[in-house]
Amino acid sequence: MENDITLRGRAAVHHALSDPVRLGIVDLLVVGDRSPGELARRFDLTSNLLAHHLKVLLEVGLVARSQSYADGRRAYVRLLPAALDGLRPTPSVTAPRVVFVCTRNAARSPLAAAAWSARSRIPATSAGTHPGPRLNPRAVTAAHRHGLTLERAGTAHVGDVIEPADLVVAVCDKAYEEAGESGRWVHWSVPDPGPVDTDEIFEDVLSVLTDRVDRLAAITEAS
Repeated sequence: MENDITLRGRAAVHHALSDPVRLGIVDLLVVGDRSPGELARRFDLTSNLLAHHLKVLLEVGLVARSQSYADGRRAYVRLLPAALDGLRPTPSVTAPRVVFVCTRNAARSPLAAAAWSARSRIPATSAGTHPGPRLNPRAVTAAHRHGLTLERAGTAHVGDVIEPADLVVAVCDKAYEEAGESGRWVHWSVPDPGPVDTDEIFEDVLSVLTDRVDRLAAITEAS
C-alpha cells in the first residue's frame, strides 16, 4: 500500500509537469523565487490562468507561496526541491552481487562487469552460457582504452558462477532465451560485436553497456 501511495504521488507530480507552462515555471524557480506578476509576464498569462497553474503546482507540493519580508504585500513563489527528488527512479533492486552473462563470456559480459565495478560498490562478475577459450582481444583493448579493469583473463561458465541471490543480467538475447526468460534475470538486448570485429563496434557496444550500467546502478542497493 505504501508503494502504491508513493507511485500515485510521483505520477501526480509528473502529470503536473506535463503542461509546458508549468514545466517552464518550475525551470525558472530552480534558479530563484519569482513573484506571480513576474511569472504572468514571462508566460503571457492572465491572472486567472496563472492562478490555475500555481494551484496545480501547489497541490502536488512542487511550489510554495510566501509574503515578502520587506513590505509584507508582495508574494513570491518558490520551488520545493524535495518534490523533484521523487521524479528520479527510486531504488527498487537489491542484490549482494551482479552477474553479467552472455554466450561466450568473451566481450559483452566482461565489459559490462568492468563498467559496473567502476561505478558501484556492489560486487560484479561475468560468465557465459557457452564460454569461449579466451576474452576477445578487442574487448581487452577497449577496456584498457577506457581505464576499465577486467576481472579475469579467461572466461567462466554460468554454472560455476551464479548463486541463488545474485542479480543476473543477460546482455545477450541468446543467453536470455536459453534461460527460458527467467523472472530472476534482467535482459539487455545488446548486439554481439564479435562477428563485425572492429574497434568501432566494440566502442559502440561498450557505450551501450555503460549507459545501461549507469541506469541500473542508480537504482540498485546492496543486500
